[in-house]
Amino acid sequence: MKKVMVRYKVKPDRVAENQQLVRAVYEELHRTNPAGLRYATFRLADGVSFVHLAAIDEENGESPLARLEAFRRFTEHVEDRCDEAPVATAIDEIGSFHFFGE
Repeated sequence: MKKVMVRYKVKPDRVAENQQLVRAVYEELHRTNPAGLRYATFRLADGVSFVHLAAIDEENGESPLARLEAFRRFTEHVEDRCDEAPVATAIDEIGSFHFFGE
């Protein structure tokens, strides 16, 4: 299972737009319920930084997120919304407690 963290900062006047786009992704996820994905998004205390955590079972080589129309809309102009562009980092789990639903 591949685990990834993505962190970025949006422009203060684009926070609501970013949150709306993120919520649309979750609405589609709840409708389609794709297998092989655990996903969470957080807004940090500064109000403009966001962190996305994903655990992806890549047996077929493709993230279920890539198949979502709402995710494509979210990523389409993300750099325009950002003061700091998204940075994806592979993460290795050392330990967790019910975090990824085990």
